[in-house]
Amino acid sequence: MSNQKLRIAIQKSGRLNEDSLKILKEAGISIDNGKEQLKAVSRNFPLEVLYLRNGDIPQYLRDGVVDIAILGENVLVEKGEDIIRGEKLGFSKCRVSMAVPKSVKYNGIQDLDGKKIATSYPNTVNAFLKENGIQADLHIINGSVEIAPNIGLADAICDIVSSGSTLFKNNLKEVEVMLKSEAILAISPKITEERQVILEKLQFRLKSVLNARTSKYILLNAPNDKIEAITKLLPGMRSPTILPLAEKGWSSVHTVINEERFWEVIDQLKETGAEGILVVPIEKMVI
Repeated sequence: MSNQKLRIAIQKSGRLNEDSLKILKEAGISIDNGKEQLKAVSRNFPLEVLYLRNGDIPQYLRDGVVDIAILGENVLVEKGEDIIRGEKLGFSKCRVSMAVPKSVKYNGIQDLDGKKIATSYPNTVNAFLKENGIQADLHIINGSVEIAPNIGLADAICDIVSSGSTLFKNNLKEVEVMLKSEAILAISPKITEERQVILEKLQFRLKSVLNARTSKYILLNAPNDKIEAITKLLPGMRSPTILPLAEKGWSSVHTVINEERFWEVIDQLKETGAEGILVVPIEKMVI
């Protein structure tokens, strides 16, 4: 029996680290994490975890040092266009944006022509500027990019934006969104066939977790003469389950709906005659 393990890189610390470990746990994978540990092994799945610096991960994937990684899509755009992209994981959502001082009147992208832009994302910025026919001077900074305009180092910055609070604190305003990003499963072009088989098992588990996160299980009671109208509102996995109630002329309807449509569908169900609507979270959803 093979003792091969799939090697996954995860960010050393921070929110991406926590959310990555959380999704693996929800996929039934137990990892023994020691404090300040750089490597860990799963007890119940052929997986070895390496905790690495986010910016270094694309090179490790490229070299085949790790087989897969969970990292921000923005990092792949900047440093790993040649890396295979797997599932989007739905967490660590952010955007890579251009920002200027609040006091500056911004009329459009042409205002950046000839300006100095501070950024940690030179490849992303250069591609964006080229696409829009803008010439600008890039000042590459690793660290606190947002202070650059305040100290006269740049006219604008390009950085990751989540809530926008960092921009606000530094008297900056977001003016252009270059790309939207979230955590993604990245795959090494050098992954072996044997480890590819393990990866497919992991992807199956991750998809079950992701499907569950974006879905709700709904149970409701309805008079039989309203069942047809109600089932038309319920885009279930195949079709809703309908069971007769003890009370004559009534049935119980069970189905799954996407969380994005949740409130819209609930309001429509009530208007159509549904009663006793019960909404239950789903732990796993295998399709």
